[in-house]
Amino acid sequence: MTARMTHPAFALAAATGPLMALGAAAKGAGLPTTTIELVNLRCSQINGCSVCLHMHARDLRKAGETDERIDTVAGWRDTPWFTDAERAALALAEDLTRLADRPEAVPDEVYAAAAEHYDEQQLAALILSIGVINLWNRLNIAVRQEAGTGY
Repeated sequence: MTARMTHPAFALAAATGPLMALGAAAKGAGLPTTTIELVNLRCSQINGCSVCLHMHARDLRKAGETDERIDTVAGWRDTPWFTDAERAALALAEDLTRLADRPEAVPDEVYAAAAEHYDEQQLAALILSIGVINLWNRLNIAVRQEAGTGY
C-alpha cells in the first residue's frame, strides 16, 4: 500500500504546529501518559488506523507496558489488567469515537465515571486527546498513510 498523497498535516505546513500543539497541551495537563496511550490505541482500533495502532502499541511497549494490557485493550471490560480510572477513560474514548452508535453519544454515567477519577484539567486533556487521536486516525485513513512510515 502506498499513500495517496502527502499527509494533510504536512502538506499544509500551517496545520502541523497547531495539531502538534493540541497533543502537547493534553499531555501537559497531568493525565497519565499511559492513559493517553491506551486511549489512543483503543480509538485507533475502533477506527482501523494501522499507523496509529502500530505507533501507540510501540510507544506503550517502550514505556514498559505489558503485552497483556496492550493485547487486550479492545477487551478492557473483561480483563483484570486495567484500573478503574483507565476503564473510565476507555469507556469515554469509545463513546466519543462512536458518536452515532447510540441515541445519547456520551451517557451521563460514562461522563460521571470519568469525572470521578480525573480533575477538570485532566478530564479536559482526556477529551482533547480523544478528539485529537480521532482526527489523526481520519487523516491517516483518508490518505492511506502506511504504518511504520513517517512518524
